Order: sequence, then C-alpha cells, then structure tokens
Amino acid sequence: MKKIVLNEYGVPEDVAHCVEAPDVGAPSPGEVVFDVIAFPLNPADIGFCRGNYRIKPPLPATPGAECVGRVTAVGDGVTHVKPGDLVINLARENWASQRRVAAEDAVPVPAGLDLKQAAMLRINPPTALLMLTDFVDLKPGDWVIQNAANSAVGRLVITLAKAKGIRTVNVTRRDDVFAELTALGADICLTDGPDLAERVREATGGATIPLGLDAVSGGATARIAACLKDEGTICTYGSMTGEAPSVSVADVVFRGMTFTGFMLGRFMARRTAEEVRAIYADLGQQMLNGAIHAPVDSIYPIEDIREALIRVQTGGRHGKVLVSPGGEVA
Repeated sequence: MKKIVLNEYGVPEDVAHCVEAPDVGAPSPGEVVFDVIAFPLNPADIGFCRGNYRIKPPLPATPGAECVGRVTAVGDGVTHVKPGDLVINLARENWASQRRVAAEDAVPVPAGLDLKQAAMLRINPPTALLMLTDFVDLKPGDWVIQNAANSAVGRLVITLAKAKGIRTVNVTRRDDVFAELTALGADICLTDGPDLAERVREATGGATIPLGLDAVSGGATARIAACLKDEGTICTYGSMTGEAPSVSVADVVFRGMTFTGFMLGRFMARRTAEEVRAIYADLGQQMLNGAIHAPVDSIYPIEDIREALIRVQTGGRHGKVLVSPGGEVA
C-alpha cells in the first residue's frame, strides 16, 4: 500500500513523501479494515506538516485528520459495519491507501453518498452544526455573524442556519464571493474592516446578534465582538492570522461578553458513540439529499502529494483539494 510519511517537520510540500508500506493486515477482534477512497487536505493538516499543530507525534509520522473509505474486513464482535460499507474514520493518520482501526472509530455513512462529499464529512459539517447548537439557544429569526464566511465551515454555517430559520451576517475579505454565499442562503454579506460594526447595524436594521463565529482571530475577534449584543457569545475556532484573539477589558467587564473556543474532538467527547453516529447519520443524509454540499477545487493521486500540497496553499481557490489513493474519485 501507499502512504504519506513525514521524516521531519517543515514546508509541507518538501517534507511529505509518498512511500510504499506493508499492508495493514487482517483485523483483530474489535477492529475494522478499509480502503481509503479519498481524503481532503485541511488547514490542520498543513499545520501538522509544519510541526506547529497541537499534535506533534514522534517522527516518522503520517498526517491526515479525515477520509472516507470502503470496509474490506471486520474483526470478531464488530456489528455496526460490514464489508462494502462506506465509513469515515474518527482516528488520524489517514493519508494512506488502507487503514486498520478500532471499530468505534469507523462510522458508517449512507450508501450512495457522493464520495467527494463524503471525504469532507467528518470535520467541517459537525463543526458548523455544533457551533450553532452548543453555545446559544438560537431560535428561528435569530442572527449569527461569522467571519471567513467563504471557507468550508462558513458555507456550511450558512446552509445549516438557513435550514433552521437562523439569519446570517457573513464577513469575508473580498466581495467576489458574495454571489456564491447568497446562493447558499446568506442573508447579508460584508467585507471586513474597522467600521464593520457600524455597517452590520445598518444592514440588519439594528438587530441584536447573540452569537459570533470567528475563524480569523487577532483583531478580527474584536471586530466581531463589537457587532454582538451585550452578554453575547463569541466563539473562536481558528486563527487564519496566526494571532491570539483580541479581547478588550471593556467587552469582558462592561459588556459581559462570553469568549469561548471550539474544537470538534472536545465537543464530540461529551457525547456517546451512539450520539456521535446519529450526528453523522443525520449530516450524511443531508449530504445525500444535496442540502449540504462543499465545493471541490481539484483531485490528485496520492503519488502527486507534493503538487496537491502546493495547490492547497495557493490563494484564490474555490473549494477543497482532495487526494484519491486508488483513483476511485476523479
């Protein structure tokens, strides 16, 4: 089989190499073996390659936070999946053509699911969903504001919020994506800037906004906070700037703002295995029905990992970069 190996941390396209490796072997009791159909290249994976992600295992190491695969064998005692089933994997090290994992990490997804979309199911859809449900009790008609609205998570926030009757203010760095976001159901689209709060008040007619989602961090956090009602909640789930969130004493003390953070693994760990599977079953069904859809920029064979990594770090893309180890996805 083939897999991607890092022998050092550094520039992703220079340190990630496709190598031949032994097959994973037959599953032991309580294990599942599957062939990897496709995996996306995520920002966290790029940080992993650089050695600045929160997880930095001893080398050599294999990256890969998510994938979709087809089960080829199951060990004794495994009943929730069978050979032929499509699964996503809750464990890491997915930049490979084959995996052998603990059964609880193999989560079934609906048959017939578009394979490119299924490859992107594990992280971004539940991230968008849980940020809309786990911080504020949002009701139909409520407002949410988010930056990085044209990101994969941002687009899913728009789609899932629209389905719940929640209105969205969507902040981006450029206005050429406004038409795409509006087509997804965005209510308001604005470019970021120092006068953001004033323009948000004007665009919403002075509506109170209880929840802000921040993927940019740095000064952008403070700009989102300025758009929220007193005692509102702002959730930072990424740092495109590489900076810490900017939080003012006035926002914390005088306005009573709640500043919090989101990491999918932490929020999933609060749930039982059955609850986690139910979340993915629901999101998978929405994906199957076309209600959830993420754009794909390009697809590469695993041997071309260098080119794929260069592409994913290139600005101006409109979608995810995927890798298909077996060429099943094109």
